Amino acid sequence: MSEGEARQGEGSPQAGAVTVSDIQELIRRKEEIEAQIKANYDVLESQKGVGMNEPLVDCEGYPRSDVDLYQVRTARHNIVCLQNDHKAVMKQVEEALHQLHARDKEKQARDMAEAHEEAMSRNLGQSEDRRPPQAFAKVNSISPGSPASIAGLQVDDEIVEFGSVNTQNFQSLHNISNVVQHSEGKPLNVTVIRRGEKHQLRLVPTRWAGKGLLGCNIIPLQR
Repeated sequence: MSEGEARQGEGSPQAGAVTVSDIQELIRRKEEIEAQIKANYDVLESQKGVGMNEPLVDCEGYPRSDVDLYQVRTARHNIVCLQNDHKAVMKQVEEALHQLHARDKEKQARDMAEAHEEAMSRNLGQSEDRRPPQAFAKVNSISPGSPASIAGLQVDDEIVEFGSVNTQNFQSLHNISNVVQHSEGKPLNVTVIRRGEKHQLRLVPTRWAGKGLLGCNIIPLQR
C-alpha cells in the first residue's frame, strides 16, 4: 500500500455520516495527490524530457548514461501509485457527495411531511372553530431578490404564524427575530392572510446581498 492509500484509509467518512467538512477534506487530499503527481512528472521532464514510456536503454541495449535511471524509475513508480490513489479518492468524493445529497433529499421529504401534518392539524382545528385566524404582524416592505421575496411574501401580508411564533405567544418583534437568528439556512413555515385568503409559505432565512436574513420589514399589528 502506498503512502497516499494509507492516508485515504485514515479518517474516511463512514456511510450515512458524511458532512461538508468530510468532502472538503477529501478534495484537499485529491489536490495534494495531484500536486505530488505533477512534482514527479517534473522530475521526468528534468531528465532529458523522459516520460512514462521512453526506453531506458540505448540502441545497443545498455542503460542510458544521459539520465539518472534511479530518479526516472522512482518517479515513474510514484506516478503509477499516485494515479491509483487519485482514482480511489475521486471515488470517495463521488460517494460522499451522493450520500450528502441523498440525506438532504430525505430531510426535505421529512420536512414536507411534517409541514403537511401540521397543515392538516390546523385545518382540522379550523373546521372545529370557524373563527378566522388572527394576525399579529404585517409585512410593509420587501427587497427584490431577498429570501422573503423568493419565498413568496408580499407587501401587506398579515402574519398569522411565523415558525413557532403565533397569535397566542407573540409579544414583540423580538420573538420573530429570535426565530430567524436560530433558523439560518433552515425552512420556516409562515402562514399569512392575503386579501382575505390564507397562504402557507416556506421561508429560509439566508445571508444574501442585502441586509439581514430575510430582506423584509415586519411591523406588529394592534391587538
